[in-house]
Amino acid sequence: MSDKPLAARILLIDDDPSIQRAFRRALQDRGHGVVVASSTNEAVAALNRSPFDLCLLDLCLGGESGIELLPRIRELAPWLRVVVVTASSDVQTAISAIRAGAADFLSKPCSPDELMHTVGQQIEAIRMQHRIDQLERDREAANGHEYTSLSPAYRATLEVAHRVAQTDATLLILGENGTGKTQLARAIHRWSQRSQAMFATVSCPSLSAELLASELFGHVRGAFTGATENRQGRVQVAEGGTLFLDEIGDMPAALQPKLLRFLQDREYERVGDPNTRTADVRVIAATNQDLAAMVREGRFREDLFYRLNVITLTLPALRDRRDDIVPIAETELAKLARRYDRPARRFAPAALTALTTHAWPGNLRELHNAVERAVIVSDGEVIGPEHLPFASSRPPPGMGLRAGDAVSLEELERAHIEAIIAASPSLEAAARMLGIDSSTLYRKRKQYSDAA
Repeated sequence: MSDKPLAARILLIDDDPSIQRAFRRALQDRGHGVVVASSTNEAVAALNRSPFDLCLLDLCLGGESGIELLPRIRELAPWLRVVVVTASSDVQTAISAIRAGAADFLSKPCSPDELMHTVGQQIEAIRMQHRIDQLERDREAANGHEYTSLSPAYRATLEVAHRVAQTDATLLILGENGTGKTQLARAIHRWSQRSQAMFATVSCPSLSAELLASELFGHVRGAFTGATENRQGRVQVAEGGTLFLDEIGDMPAALQPKLLRFLQDREYERVGDPNTRTADVRVIAATNQDLAAMVREGRFREDLFYRLNVITLTLPALRDRRDDIVPIAETELAKLARRYDRPARRFAPAALTALTTHAWPGNLRELHNAVERAVIVSDGEVIGPEHLPFASSRPPPGMGLRAGDAVSLEELERAHIEAIIAASPSLEAAARMLGIDSSTLYRKRKQYSDAA
């Protein structure tokens, strides 16, 4: 973890001008951003307008009560850490505030050192929570082998990824299912100057337009059926970090204009909330679809495509980096044998041949699953071809072929089509990937079946 101080966004709620000046000066001298609110209404407006990491709440706001404002703060921003500020004679009230959800209390008058000590403790708690959340997301993300390769094409992609990681440029990662697009996006975040902040993922195909808008931008209580409390969106979670839009090609058309506006201006509104917010995030998108073709077909906005397509990284399929298959499989074998405490230590020569000749329509994901199964079902140190999930069935003609092999164009086409079908969730999805009509693909598949 970096020792670099974390610049926090702090909301100071206090009606005493002298306290406002003293606290603001001390906090800003340490690099923190400070917004001051003198009343309940100003505090609510500030919370509706911007996200904060920490709130310093005076319990006596003239004729208003800070203790009564605390539940409202918790409702508007459940994630916000609140430090209540109280006179030294009113410690019992501060303890009650902690029971109501405050993180700590600070007695005044206090010195700048006492203020910074309390704030520093809360910032360290925020930092640790971010780190825990990030480690949880990265736990299975990086095995090491994804970022070394014998493939010239993949090495070139990684070199570009390392260079652009140091910028805030929007990235578009292309590749088939299972090629490691999410893992590369996480790696770029780790390599970037934003690595201490969050990496937040939004899966575009998984939700309706309304729920996806809520997942992305957040919502307020009552915005729609089931919205029982305010919720921060992934944009706000990723503040200062990276927002990853997975399978951007499946984003509903109704939401695309809102995403375009966010990419252009970094402005958005939560669902059900008219207040405009801003966010400082780096956007990385990924898809296994041909966005340019979707633009031509009217299924994806052209202006959004150009906003996303600032820098494009294309991940090759595993069948196009066959020299990497054995090193990756051996790395997975060692890791999974330790995890499951199994005796498997190496592959038999016949198993290595099976691995290198398989078509791998599911790419790295399929390879991981195949090795995991082999480790579990093998009783000895050596994994044979019989332990691999595809060993029991004879591969279709042409399976495992690649461009440049001494085969006919017809055989190569069949191998490619069958690999795409195997990796796609439906025949229609495979046809879109291949750029042909579903009827044409159905006819070709029937032709291959009749010839078998």
